[in-house]
Amino acid sequence: MTLTQDRPARLLAAAQLAGSLGDGAFLTCSVLFFTRVAGLTPAQVGLGLTLGWAVGSVAGVPLGHLADRHGARGCAILLALATSASILVFPFVRTPLLFALTACLYGSCQTGLAAVRQALLAALADPERRTRIRAQLQSAGNAGLAVGAGLGGLALSADTASAYLTVFALDAAAFVVTAGLMLALPPVAASVPRTGEPKLAVLRDRPYALVTLLNAVLLLRMPLLSVAIPLWIVERTAAPGWTVSALFVLNTVVVVLLQVRVAGRLASIGAAARMVRRSGVLLLASCVAFALAAAGTSPWTAFAVLVVGALVQVFGEMLQSAGTWEIGFALAPADRQGQYQGFFGTGVSVARAVGPVLLSTVVIGWGLPGWLLLGAVFLAAGAAMGPAVRWAQSTRTPAPATAAAR
Repeated sequence: MTLTQDRPARLLAAAQLAGSLGDGAFLTCSVLFFTRVAGLTPAQVGLGLTLGWAVGSVAGVPLGHLADRHGARGCAILLALATSASILVFPFVRTPLLFALTACLYGSCQTGLAAVRQALLAALADPERRTRIRAQLQSAGNAGLAVGAGLGGLALSADTASAYLTVFALDAAAFVVTAGLMLALPPVAASVPRTGEPKLAVLRDRPYALVTLLNAVLLLRMPLLSVAIPLWIVERTAAPGWTVSALFVLNTVVVVLLQVRVAGRLASIGAAARMVRRSGVLLLASCVAFALAAAGTSPWTAFAVLVVGALVQVFGEMLQSAGTWEIGFALAPADRQGQYQGFFGTGVSVARAVGPVLLSTVVIGWGLPGWLLLGAVFLAAGAAMGPAVRWAQSTRTPAPATAAAR
């Protein structure tokens, strides 16, 4: 069955919305729970979360492989329930070791679920529609994060153990809802193992690895928005402190309203590579604008320059997202989407793990030269995507037929 009807697409979007709503609430206030209620130090929390996402980035490929072999829908349901269970363990954490172990379970389930959802989309969607539908899921996810962050903000205002525990319960319930919505999807065909080929073939696919690496570099725009720009605004510009929240809201609203329209312009993998190249140019321009925001002493001038930079950045973000989604789908063998999407998704984990420290050092520490260097890196990664995609295309072979749905 393909997504020629709207119901499966709506179910996927609803599942994305539910999970993101829970995540938005959880991510907003979980760190304060761990430090104020659980009694962990900020360093212990930071180390545990970094370890959790690092393990998760490794787990994505084998979990995606299991989805290929046993059916993506069933694996997605199990991973959503496992994510819910891991969240319910967090309130009982009181030691660094238990926190790190729980964070590893949480990170693995979240990363695996993201990979398997991509495989579900690839299996259920017609190739010409999957990037547009992926954009719809992104918009739903951003809306969910925004609403969830608002709910988490209420817990922060209360600043009580019961308020934080309510958020944990909400997040766990959201992933149970996610599992229920995925249960309503049609079954997905399981693939047949290829004789004589390794189980995790993606680990030997060097062109795909290069594309994934370039995507990881471009995904540094994620900690740019969440870490580097807030620090830059507070420490280096005259803009008012609430500018941080204003830019976050601006980014969220633009993505929700326009991401689907941007993705709808894609017609081929070549167009996707050109879109990524243009995203590198826009990300460079945004870096220049952010750097210039520190040049003056007027708060409103700084605010205006930052808004311009944020608008340029979010359009670069949408081009990069749409282009790399199409590239990641198109270059993956149809019968191995799970493991390939798991590998492609490591770019998010890498950006989350190394981005905050790297960008804080380069941008905040070096100032204007750091911004220009970062922009040049974005430009180079965007320009290199086209040759990398052509290399990968030259190595592709037709995929064998998949087995009947189980």
